[in-house]
Amino acid sequence: MNIGEAARASGVSAKMIRHYEHIGLLRPAARTEAGYRVFSAADIHLLRFVRRARDLGFSMPQIARLLALWQDRSRASAEVKRVASEHVAELDQKIAELTAMRDALATLADACCGDQRPDCPILADLAGEGAAIVERP
Repeated sequence: MNIGEAARASGVSAKMIRHYEHIGLLRPAARTEAGYRVFSAADIHLLRFVRRARDLGFSMPQIARLLALWQDRSRASAEVKRVASEHVAELDQKIAELTAMRDALATLADACCGDQRPDCPILADLAGEGAAIVERP
């Protein structure tokens, strides 16, 4: 199948397929005499693997490592679990950071009267003016 068909079948855009080839994540596709890429069922399976890994938030280096492990039938599953567990820890850290950001912004939004006056603790905080946030009754 051509790159458009491969994109539809795998859920990976043609642009990303070309990018993955360019960075070496995927081996270059076979080509027709006219130079068009030709993808096999195995290529589509690999692209779906990459798409699912991206959906789970794995980085490109992690995906490359997982692909290598997937293709190595003599691998130990302990290495796969290590990569996944490290990613879980990274996600937990990101969740904690996002929660802290959300809480800070919610506190600022609660402190803002949202009326016609120009005073705004949100903008004061962003400007680094250190305005004290006073809880509204």
